[in-house]
Amino acid sequence: MSIRLTRRAALSATAAVALPAPALARQLATATPDDAALAEQVDAYVKRAMAGFPDQPAVSIGVVRDGKTVLARGYGVREIGGAAADENTLFAIASNTKAVTAAALAILVDEGKVKWDEPVRTYLPNFRLSKPELNGMATVRDTLSHRIGFGLGAGDLLFWPNSDRTRAEVMAAVEHVPIEDQFRARYHYCNLMFVVAGEIVAAVSGMPWERFVQTRILDKLGMGETVPLARLADPAKSALPHGRVGPPLRYQGAMTVLDQSIAAVWNWDSAGAAGGICTTPGDWAKWIACQLAGGALPDGSRLFSEAAGREMWRPNIIVSSSAGPTGELPGRAIASTYAMGWQVQDYRGERMITHGGGAPGYISGTVLIPGRNAGFSVFTNAEESLLLRALRSGVTDIVMGKAGFDWVADGQKLQAEGAARSIAAAAEIDAKQAAGAAPGLPLSAYAGTWRDPWYGDITIEQRTEGRGRNRRTGLWLAFSRTPALKGWLEPYDGETFRTRFIDRREEDAFVTFAIAGGMPVTATLKGVSPDIDFSYDYQDLRLTRVLAGVAG
Repeated sequence: MSIRLTRRAALSATAAVALPAPALARQLATATPDDAALAEQVDAYVKRAMAGFPDQPAVSIGVVRDGKTVLARGYGVREIGGAAADENTLFAIASNTKAVTAAALAILVDEGKVKWDEPVRTYLPNFRLSKPELNGMATVRDTLSHRIGFGLGAGDLLFWPNSDRTRAEVMAAVEHVPIEDQFRARYHYCNLMFVVAGEIVAAVSGMPWERFVQTRILDKLGMGETVPLARLADPAKSALPHGRVGPPLRYQGAMTVLDQSIAAVWNWDSAGAAGGICTTPGDWAKWIACQLAGGALPDGSRLFSEAAGREMWRPNIIVSSSAGPTGELPGRAIASTYAMGWQVQDYRGERMITHGGGAPGYISGTVLIPGRNAGFSVFTNAEESLLLRALRSGVTDIVMGKAGFDWVADGQKLQAEGAARSIAAAAEIDAKQAAGAAPGLPLSAYAGTWRDPWYGDITIEQRTEGRGRNRRTGLWLAFSRTPALKGWLEPYDGETFRTRFIDRREEDAFVTFAIAGGMPVTATLKGVSPDIDFSYDYQDLRLTRVLAGVAG
């Protein structure tokens, strides 16, 4: 999946954070169609977009305006060759969960149990970071704002791909994950700190994050189909995950079903607060309506206060800036920021509050347009990032009454160009391996246990498999806490090797050994593919050989 268009969507914001004035909403609404016409236009556009990206199995759309669900519909099929998707089909929405975690904390702020700018240690006394000077400085707000200083996706290998770690084990690893940048200096997307935010919810409320979200948010909103964790999603009601696993690289080749449940590819129990929720377009429309209403519910009660709603939308860190829209980039923002669990930007002269989500086999987006008291969701069960872009931008244009740019055609062009670049890159990678120098040492010299301070152990062993002409002898690498990351470790060029994971849904890595005293003593990793998802944060691993008899 494309990190630029899904899990790290570049979004920006105006400086204003107040909720929309009714007069402004009425003025802007005159440029857009009535509800029936809006639903009809969005429906027709979704069908055209799916025709332009025919490999996409399913899409669902939920559109809300003035507190009403204008459209909640599923399109396509839950699985290639299978049953149709509808408004009650469950999708993994991954990082769209982050705004729910922020709302959970907002509820506790309203109750006087949490303060946004109080240090994390007030609620989690054992919280520690790899830069000790930050231990007492990082606040609740910081955990929700991607500004601690971690690199992009730092620590994600603790739970991506599916890991056997508990939430407590993830929390224990936090203090060892490297911080590469200055505190609050720049934006770096970080799932790990949302796990910390979820543990603040648990510590203060006395119940696990998922139970708090279920009882204090989902139940109160009447979101009866939604589950806080993927293992709770009924496969019979779910859109199954789809993707391309090559050849030549991941995200290329034929579209295929990746597994028979959401949890099989996306079991984030240990990181639920960062991306655990699975929902339907009809249910998520209730969440959108509550957000647009500043926390107010239809029965007159509140999920969170209007002040808390404004605070969650207030920008905390600049993501990027530009000179603004152009003919080729009509949606480019002047300023892109991150608030708390939401991205905030300007789009075609208006403020947009949004977030994306991406899991293996799923990408999604939520868009709020406060000035029009409108919003929508797009959920998909494949990794067609340019289809998501076409839907997100195209439906926004429909809601705003804008026209003049063909997002479908532009996405098709970019997809073809990207595929050509990926195929060329794969050929170059293979050519370098064919021409690479032999390792400087016998293969047995690289075997052993290799340990990283935050991930744990990776083992390398000599192995022989097969018989006769199918007999193969070589190195076999296995990540100790990630069952899918195991396979052959092939010589690539000198002291650099490359993995060939048996599970082709996973991304391979280069492993480069450093030699001292005639033996490998340390190793670093990086992803093989230029299209690799950022959550394979191999580059953050610093492996040291574990010598026999040395305790871990």
